[in-house]
Amino acid sequence: MSLRYQINIRILLSSLCILLLGGSIAAWQARNSVNKEVESSINLAAQLISFTFLQTSQTPQTPIDWIAHLNALKETRHLNIQLQAPSGQTIHFNSKKQSISANEAPPQWFIHLVESEHPKAERPIIAADGQQLTLIIQANPLDEITEAWQESQAFFTSVLLLTLFTFLAVNLVFNKALKSIATIVNALRIIESEDYQHKLPDFAIHEYDRIAKAINHLTDQLSASQQENRTLTQHSLAIQEDERQKLSQELHDELSQSLTAIKVMAATCARPKADITKTAHTIIEVCDHLITIVRSMMHQLHPLILTELGLKATMEDLVYHWSIRNPELKVVLDCSNDVDELEQNIAIQLFRVVQECLTNIIRHAQATQAHITMATNPETNLLHLKISDNGQGCDSESINHGFGLLSMKERIKSLGGQLTYHSVPLQGLSIIASIPLS
Repeated sequence: MSLRYQINIRILLSSLCILLLGGSIAAWQARNSVNKEVESSINLAAQLISFTFLQTSQTPQTPIDWIAHLNALKETRHLNIQLQAPSGQTIHFNSKKQSISANEAPPQWFIHLVESEHPKAERPIIAADGQQLTLIIQANPLDEITEAWQESQAFFTSVLLLTLFTFLAVNLVFNKALKSIATIVNALRIIESEDYQHKLPDFAIHEYDRIAKAINHLTDQLSASQQENRTLTQHSLAIQEDERQKLSQELHDELSQSLTAIKVMAATCARPKADITKTAHTIIEVCDHLITIVRSMMHQLHPLILTELGLKATMEDLVYHWSIRNPELKVVLDCSNDVDELEQNIAIQLFRVVQECLTNIIRHAQATQAHITMATNPETNLLHLKISDNGQGCDSESINHGFGLLSMKERIKSLGGQLTYHSVPLQGLSIIASIPLS
């Protein structure tokens, strides 16, 4: 169901409720108004006639003529006034009041709804000449009901016009709003196709303009992230090719040459006067060298100690080898035993992050101290990693352009974690990572 249809239905239902409630109130007020008007007119007419009869001697008109003139007045249009003599004869007065036309007459259902029972008012009066008469006043509220019907028609017409105007105003506003929504939806479909260069225009409606600016900001962030991912992918591929080239070179330079040497020495042993003992020792030395090279290559590809002894032992081994190769840097490791229970995927990613950090500290930081802290928090079910140094630090712009931090961010993000850093020039760099544990 469309938004336009829902709004129109709600306006229609609200208008019907207003009509029903307003109609009920209007009918109730019309009924009360007619009753009050009729009763007031009956009482006033009775008192006026009674008083006038007492003063008939002071007027040249007879009582009958005076009542005839009173009955003909417009103000007594909803009253029928009659006189009854002691003999029982009823004197009727022919009224010349303007009758209600068929077009102006209210419908019968409205008359039945508003009209109520009005009993005849009979009052004995004594004329100035001593004649005793009976005054009969009967209500005829058709004129009052007609006025109430006309007022009700005006009310319902106003509500109907207001409803139509509301429908028109809402649809005009919705036409403009729906055009803006269609523009936004089309832009989102374009963005879905990874075209992040498409921008939404400015909108006159403030809310839509805020949405457009938020979407444009989102596309800028997606475009920047896409560019970073492309750059990181190209860099990763370049590193992969470089590692393959180095591995191929080492295999060619070390393994191939050593195997060739073993083959030559084995062929020498086949000669009659060959020094087999010396040749055997030489072969053993070459094999030991090959074992050292293979172990080094295996450690570069994947540290076997991580699978065999756990993450803590692997971190201690990593720190030990870095301290031997770089005696000018003092590395302090603070690692809890709980890290050995981590999943293999988390452990290898943390190892690579620490390895990358130590590489950057040696290459760029010119630091003398580095501190590595790794521990789990059972309350928050998070693993916290912090690597800090006392090096020269760097500004945020230069560190954001480096591939080291970008690759570390991607590693931590792949684990569902978050990586942040804090650096002040000449005061070192701190890298903090938080990873949720399943």
